[in-house]
Amino acid sequence: MKNAAICENHLYQKAYRKGKRAVGRYAAVYVLRDYAAARIAKADPRRGLRNRVGLTVGKKLGGAVERNRAKRLMREAYRLIDREGGLQYGNLVVIAARTAIVTASCREVVEDMRRSFAAAGLLGGKTHGKQKNDRADARVKDRTDGTGEPGSEA
Repeated sequence: MKNAAICENHLYQKAYRKGKRAVGRYAAVYVLRDYAAARIAKADPRRGLRNRVGLTVGKKLGGAVERNRAKRLMREAYRLIDREGGLQYGNLVVIAARTAIVTASCREVVEDMRRSFAAAGLLGGKTHGKQKNDRADARVKDRTDGTGEPGSEA
């Protein structure tokens, strides 16, 4: 599923100013609670509560090819960490690339971002509201008749 992006500049600025920062070798992560998350989740209940993610890569990093590769690496690292589970939802997450990411492998970026997410308090712990998979679990429970198997009749 595609991540929700941070589209407004003022949200980036707010995350930089007020967010919790964790700096790794390849990326700096800024995490701030998203007060609009509940409203967004209510507008599209199928998706539920989730993080809005923003990626920043400055021109200092290199040309367009290097900058796009850095964004792809950060996007893939976030996707892999999210798929593992344990991420808190309902946050603004800004991931800013550092110059060392140009020569990094995907595995190195994933490990570095996992450490940064843990340091910023994004891994584990409680979520601000319902997690995005709570709705799907509720639907599965509704379809069962108590035996634990969907569609079986007692």
